[in-house]
Amino acid sequence: MEVGVTQDGERTTLTFDGPILISDLLKQMEIPPSTVLTIVGEQIVPHTSTITDDVEIELIIVSSGG
Repeated sequence: MEVGVTQDGERTTLTFDGPILISDLLKQMEIPPSTVLTIVGEQIVPHTSTITDDVEIELIIVSSGG
């Protein structure tokens, strides 16, 4: 299955043989899960969600500080 990931306007395509958790996808991309929101379609989805089919994901950086 192919997963398209867009972050900061750049798109990356990853290929997996089977289902994968979004948190594992982020780890593979070396992105700390606490730093991004995951958007599928127009919905925010939890990092515990499983990807089971071709999908487009958008990552939104969450900034914090004071």
